[in-house]
Amino acid sequence: MTNITKDTLTEAVLATIADEADPRFRKIMISLIKHMHGFVKEVDLSQDEWRTAIEFLYQTGEKTTRKRNEFILLSDTLGVTSLIDLLSGQATEGATESSVLGPFYVEGAPIIDNGGDLIGQNPGDPGVVHGRVMTADGTEIPGALLDIWQNASNGLYSVEDPDQDDNNLRCRLHADADGAYSLTTIRPMPYTVPDDGPAGVMLHAMGRHPWRPAHIHFKVTAKGYQDLVTELYPDDDRYIDEDAVFGVRDSLSVTFARNESEDDARSYGLNAPFFDLKYDFILRPA
Repeated sequence: MTNITKDTLTEAVLATIADEADPRFRKIMISLIKHMHGFVKEVDLSQDEWRTAIEFLYQTGEKTTRKRNEFILLSDTLGVTSLIDLLSGQATEGATESSVLGPFYVEGAPIIDNGGDLIGQNPGDPGVVHGRVMTADGTEIPGALLDIWQNASNGLYSVEDPDQDDNNLRCRLHADADGAYSLTTIRPMPYTVPDDGPAGVMLHAMGRHPWRPAHIHFKVTAKGYQDLVTELYPDDDRYIDEDAVFGVRDSLSVTFARNESEDDARSYGLNAPFFDLKYDFILRPA
């Protein structure tokens, strides 16, 4: 490797990848190196600009905690997370589309009974979310586990807000024998992704806003089926066409209907009127 030039360097680096390396890893690394070297050449990247990029990544690591992953936020705001979701979501027609996990997911939310309440002492617009978990041909998936989380009426998730309990507006519940699920909660609010870190610096430098439309997160799992990570968005939200992380899909933009039935309200332990969101999740076979 004594005759390294800007024209021979890329091939020299590629030649160091062993033929016996894991085939998928080898394919990924070859493409990554080619694209990275091509990018550097295309923009004629300077030493100062590269050092700035390294410092940016260092600051991203400093900002990342178990409760806030700045690397996920970068992936989301650059559209990488959504692109991977869109690529992986094409396997089975009719299945619920996936969407971004987001930086505020926390494992181990408390288990509540199917039909339980998330409202608690939270102010906001109360309502019910209900439906079924099933396959594309309409077969119910009994006992599917739904992991659900959302923000509060102030737009903050529990892990962002010291005034909220860590598990506020977070739960897990099992669908019943017919695949049916329900819970009462408050209507989620539009909010800004955290812009007080490197991702925010990048957004503002690009002239972009940090707003996301309101949504409720779902992670739906069942034995024999692929895990589904997705979000449901009110179709009348101000930012439905301007999501900072590109997570909205037409099929996930849904109507939070207004239900004025006193009988329906009593059956859910609510007062009329309330929002009524019905949505069926369609899982793909593993």
